[in-house]
Amino acid sequence: MRVLLIKTSSLGDVIHALPALTDASRAIPGIRFDWVVEEGFAEIPSWHPAVDKVIPVAIRRWRKNLWQTFKNGEWRQFKQRLRERQYDLVIDAQGLVKSAWLTRYVKAPVAGLDRYSAREGLSSRFYDRRLSVANGQHAVERVRQLFALSLGYDLPSGLGDYGLDRSRLQEGPAAPFVVFLHGTTWDTKHWPEAYWRELAERMGRLRVEVRLPWGNPAERARAERIAQGLANAKVLPKLNLAGVARVLASAKACVAVDTGLGHLAAALDVPTLSLFGPTNPGLTGAYGKAQIHLGSNFPCAPCLQKKCTYKPSAEDQRRFDLKREWPLCFTRLNPEHVAGRLSALLLAEDVR
Repeated sequence: MRVLLIKTSSLGDVIHALPALTDASRAIPGIRFDWVVEEGFAEIPSWHPAVDKVIPVAIRRWRKNLWQTFKNGEWRQFKQRLRERQYDLVIDAQGLVKSAWLTRYVKAPVAGLDRYSAREGLSSRFYDRRLSVANGQHAVERVRQLFALSLGYDLPSGLGDYGLDRSRLQEGPAAPFVVFLHGTTWDTKHWPEAYWRELAERMGRLRVEVRLPWGNPAERARAERIAQGLANAKVLPKLNLAGVARVLASAKACVAVDTGLGHLAAALDVPTLSLFGPTNPGLTGAYGKAQIHLGSNFPCAPCLQKKCTYKPSAEDQRRFDLKREWPLCFTRLNPEHVAGRLSALLLAEDVR
């Protein structure tokens, strides 16, 4: 059986689909997948043993210049790749109109979420089979259920398996280190830079090495400020996803904010502390073994807002440095608290 999976973005969403492929492979011997994914994440599907062909799509880039996309032939070439193979089924695991639209170019039955389950209910109009999956569950579990319903097998019990071989990515012996995944999208999801710096200093006193990856100039500048003058902290060179994966696979542990790379660490079974202020770890937190979610218990958390609208009280202004400790929901996850949990996590790894 050959299935075309459409799950284009984001990084976390792509990683969340991996356990469903593992479930299907175990339930249906011989099943194989091709995967349509945004070009920036095209490395990830190829890491799963059930995936034969990765078909990159560039919706994010194409929609900025539609005329050029048609003129240079990229759109035509993409459609040709979709039609190169015969598929028994197409699964749209994205649940958006843009992903559902892509299914029009494949001559095979299409399964996807119904109007009440999909993020964009209109997407269900494109499907031959509209399946109901309850909301309010973790994203990984929703995709696993969608696959089980689409392919007709019983959903396995227990934690999903990403199906990645961490040992293939691990580098040679080196000093034990932790990785700080400090970059994220929303301003409100950023743990204060001053906190990262203090945590790095605390790790130095414990003789723990720190590695700081980055993906853009702003993240590089922040990483350099965090590491400045600290012998135990190292800013990594610019890495692609495979390079970051190799670093993560060799790490003893990670500290992450709500970011796609935190999900990659989880997929590689790297023990991770994930810090949540405005977002809800129950729905999109790092999923896997040894994943510890530290959620703020600030009165307005989780607010799910990209911009903080909290009005500091006089007491807040007295207790906190509002320029260096913003958003205030993260003051409930201060460096002392996080360092204590990280030390306990590292100790647990030592005795395993």
